[in-house]
Amino acid sequence: MAKGDELVKYITERVVDYVETPREVRRERSKVKEPWSRRWFGMIPFSISLWAGQIPKPKKKETRRKEHASRSREV
Repeated sequence: MAKGDELVKYITERVVDYVETPREVRRERSKVKEPWSRRWFGMIPFSISLWAGQIPKPKKKETRRKEHASRSREV
């Protein structure tokens, strides 16, 4: 029975704390969340995304064909 009483006491404390805090404070707490990748792995995913953003992406084959066809028509 002691575990059940402790659980009820804990839940009651949490609910009372939630009800007593002003709405503005609760909204500010919820806005400060970090992305899950940064929370789990730190700055590594962020740094990789910055590094990957600097590498030029290769064009798709279809895009190259269209560009080549439009250039040959212009000449």
